[in-house]
Amino acid sequence: MKPIRKAVLVLLALLLMMTIVTFFLPGRQSAQRARDMAAPPEKLWPLIAGPKQWPKWAAWNRRDPNMKITYEGAESGAGARWAWESKSEGNGSMMFDSAQPNKQLAYTVTFSDMGSTAKGKIALEPADGGTKVTWSFETELGINPLMRWFGLMIHSMVGRDFDAGLDNLDKLTK
Repeated sequence: MKPIRKAVLVLLALLLMMTIVTFFLPGRQSAQRARDMAAPPEKLWPLIAGPKQWPKWAAWNRRDPNMKITYEGAESGAGARWAWESKSEGNGSMMFDSAQPNKQLAYTVTFSDMGSTAKGKIALEPADGGTKVTWSFETELGINPLMRWFGLMIHSMVGRDFDAGLDNLDKLTK
């Protein structure tokens, strides 16, 4: 009986310690990747600003070819919106909030399965005969302990997807 009692006490102590640590974890997480591409901003912009173009280069769409996608609003730029349903990639939507043609696209992505939102941006800057493309993402994790622990993986998870997407975008414009 004593070993079981000791094991329960150790488990409770670990749980308490993890709960306390949660309050010291960051409540905001971000990811950013940048890539120099040979294409000019004018060639990249239609692929970035048009939601119907994202399946050609975004990593999430390529991982689930059966993803159900719906489009609403503007064809491209500010006001364009798309939503997806996917068994492997989850459900969500993306709204293009603002667009400065050939320069920057800002968006809000909603992850309905997780009840969270994030802000993202893709910036284009002329660089060495081509374009430097910078893709960034930031999300508030709130006070939910599980989201804060999950947040520790966001930079690497989202970063991997951004790297793959930027690679695909670069290949499409060559």
